[in-house]
Amino acid sequence: MRWHRKGFRHYWAWKSRRRKPPSQSWWTFLDNHAGDLASVDFFTVPTVTFRIRYVFPVLRHERRQIMYFNVTAHPSAQWTAHQLIEAFPFDTAPRYLLRDRDAIYGERFRRPLHSLGIAEVPIAPRSPWQ
Repeated sequence: MRWHRKGFRHYWAWKSRRRKPPSQSWWTFLDNHAGDLASVDFFTVPTVTFRIRYVFPVLRHERRQIMYFNVTAHPSAQWTAHQLIEAFPFDTAPRYLLRDRDAIYGERFRRPLHSLGIAEVPIAPRSPWQ
């Protein structure tokens, strides 16, 4: 079927222009929930003797500060879960915890997370900008 100019204009006049409201973007989520956000991750640090140490920082997004960190030579899920409990004593637990999709954040990590009342928000795969 060939569209003539007149028919093409008629098509766009007939087509509904109602659009859905845009979904919440990643930046909007961060702006709206900055007071309730904390994030965790690992990074490596080589020592003077060329050994690798793993640093586990916990960051609060409200004031953009490091709340807690610890260093280990051999991180495990149990050690990571214990660090999470140490990072949030009493009623200081945030509402959301941002994390990457590393295998160390398995079931042993999630149990204390849910007992503290924290909802986890894993970042999208292969998106380091988050």
